[in-house]
Amino acid sequence: MLDLFLASAAKVLVAGLVLGAGLPALFALGVRFAALGAGGAAGLGAADGTAVAARGSAGYRALGLLCFLVVGLAVVLGITVVVASGFGKMWSFDGFPTLVDK
Repeated sequence: MLDLFLASAAKVLVAGLVLGAGLPALFALGVRFAALGAGGAAGLGAADGTAVAARGSAGYRALGLLCFLVVGLAVVLGITVVVASGFGKMWSFDGFPTLVDK
């Protein structure tokens, strides 16, 4: 009984970390990567504490877009689940995820 409780609590904890704190953290990383990709301030580089501008990087820009894409897909998936349940549908994960009647 205690094993079942601990397994369930662990699943809830992981889901909360991924969806609760993980998506905003991923979005924040996307903003940081997009700023670095556009040539934003790279950090404090001079001895007097002034920001040093860096050249833009296509790699950082791509990482930023990838982060935004993952967050956007998670939002679209969440909205799809909520709206589909209002229409009497549910997710089925038999092979390929699809919407089926409840």
